[in-house]
Amino acid sequence: MLPRDLPRDQVLPFARRAEALGFDEVWIVEDLGFRGGIAQAAAVLASTARVRVGIGLLPVGARNVAFAAMELASLAELFPGRVDAGVGHGMPGWMRSVGAWPASPLTLLEEYVTTLRSLLGGTSVDVAGRYVQVDGVALDPATVPPVPPSLLLGVRGPRSLALSGRVADGTILAEPTTPEYARAALRAIDAPAAHSLVAYNVAAVSDDEGAALAQAREGLAWIGEPDWRPHIDPLPFADEFAALRAACATREEFVERLPDAWVRRLAVAGTPPQARATIDALFAAGVTSAVLTPLGADRIAALDSLATVL
Repeated sequence: MLPRDLPRDQVLPFARRAEALGFDEVWIVEDLGFRGGIAQAAAVLASTARVRVGIGLLPVGARNVAFAAMELASLAELFPGRVDAGVGHGMPGWMRSVGAWPASPLTLLEEYVTTLRSLLGGTSVDVAGRYVQVDGVALDPATVPPVPPSLLLGVRGPRSLALSGRVADGTILAEPTTPEYARAALRAIDAPAAHSLVAYNVAAVSDDEGAALAQAREGLAWIGEPDWRPHIDPLPFADEFAALRAACATREEFVERLPDAWVRRLAVAGTPPQARATIDALFAAGVTSAVLTPLGADRIAALDSLATVL
């Protein structure tokens, strides 16, 4: 994962270092107030030679679907076979703050992704939906990508996961993704064909297990807010987790009181063999891409530690 707050002079060196270390993918987030997803993806693709670049994710309320198709088609045309595009509802608070949260987020998402797929495939599209209106729009044949980008939905709720199973090539699960959460999500997705599952997790790897777990805690501060309940509910300690979160006055107190055993379950953290075992358990649960978010003051150096699990 390309951290959203990297200093500008570290963004491209981070991506190049990830590729040099042997990572297969670099994923880019688009969080309100930080750098844009399309711009970052273009820069990373142009500065690397092999690594796939995933955008996870573009909020559908933020861009007209035809213009989003133009941007994604441009990336896929210029860098064929190296682009995965994630779209989703976006964080409700952020989208409301810019006046882009619809009355029916699920309707918008379905209209948007089905239209986007058609446009990226070179089809002339006519749509008169509740939110998406497109009248005879098509990409110029010269700009239709030879390999359309994979379309993934970054979603949480059961109805949105089911939609992803019907209309998308894959699903992006936000952190923390445990094997239990991955299996529960796949049951809700219930895809009729091959379907990729991208799993985000904060990660800290060190020969000193205690140091790795201590560092992982900083990435878990937000876990336990209401939006994260689907991630926690499948876990055997879900009730105890909720009680602990409710008993803590601050996020800092919460992460300080998290038992080490829970940190191990909620992050890819520990010694290289321990972290690798966590990743293997995710793959065994159906995850196809394990995305690790590096922590610490020097995220480029953290890449070297994470690479010990490859």
